[in-house]
Amino acid sequence: MKPVPASSFFTDVRSILASARQQAYTAVNAAMVQAYWQIGQRIVEEEQGGQAKAVYGEGLLRELSKSLSVEFGKGFSLANLKNFRQFYLTYPDGGKSYTLCSQLSWSHHRLIMREDSPTARAYYLKEASSQNWSVRQLTRQLQTRTYQRLLSTQQPTTEAVDPERKQDIRDFIKDPYILEFLQLPEDLNATEAEVESAIISQLQRFLLEMGHGFSFVARQMRLSTETSHFYLDLVFYHYLLKCFIVIDLKTRKLVHQDIGQMDMYVRMFDDLKRGPDDNPTLGLILCTDKDETMVQYSVLKGSEQLFASKYRTCLPTEAELVAELQRERRLVEHQLQKGESAE
Repeated sequence: MKPVPASSFFTDVRSILASARQQAYTAVNAAMVQAYWQIGQRIVEEEQGGQAKAVYGEGLLRELSKSLSVEFGKGFSLANLKNFRQFYLTYPDGGKSYTLCSQLSWSHHRLIMREDSPTARAYYLKEASSQNWSVRQLTRQLQTRTYQRLLSTQQPTTEAVDPERKQDIRDFIKDPYILEFLQLPEDLNATEAEVESAIISQLQRFLLEMGHGFSFVARQMRLSTETSHFYLDLVFYHYLLKCFIVIDLKTRKLVHQDIGQMDMYVRMFDDLKRGPDDNPTLGLILCTDKDETMVQYSVLKGSEQLFASKYRTCLPTEAELVAELQRERRLVEHQLQKGESAE
């Protein structure tokens, strides 16, 4: 039997220890998060008699904070005890809503529980867990209202979503995209090539903004016919949708020629690059603004392969983003109503 090289031996031992430490951290973290939920439950039971809406005083919490801090050290301030209380009130179902995300830290849960919408909380719990978001990454996703931006591209419905339905591209397309990390000015005067280069230099953060499932394929991919060459700004593959996504960057307002060009790109890509096991190629135009009337009467309307979204090169305030999302939602609802009345 050949001796194991020292370098391989050391690597194996380090790997065993690292794995054990990670398992220990995960187990301790899950236990502490569960403990915080139980503390919150006891606080509610003690101060409010189980009535979530009752008015409570802070006297008992202050005394509890002092006692726990003396015995257990930091982490039991009055503010944190209030957070434990809110944690229980947010998930009064015995913790079933969050226990599947045991690898998330208390810092993750403390941020997510501040979301008012239960569906938004469920989204952030799932994504933060499956995509291994750091606390910093989660903070940005919450600040830029990622869940709400995804909803802005979807048709409103009063029907319950079938959990067995196939995923649709609208489950992944946002409007607008927030690209403040490109460090481009708000009054964008850069060329499309400069925006493209900025994206490539910040590709990891761009992929995070695009969402899970996107993998980078190429920039300036050439499509050639017998007489002409065409260059696609960015090409991605979506491993959940199992299709290529062609992205065209515009540093101005969307015009109808852009839509026609993207339609041609998608058709050409399907003919020249799409594999036999790939679903139809999708085209996404990223522009600084778009005319909804033009979108309404272009091939974008009702298209299953072509999409257009705005992007912003600065981080908007929460009020600005909420206003823009509400405006986009009203436009989508108006288009849906027009379509129903036409039928």
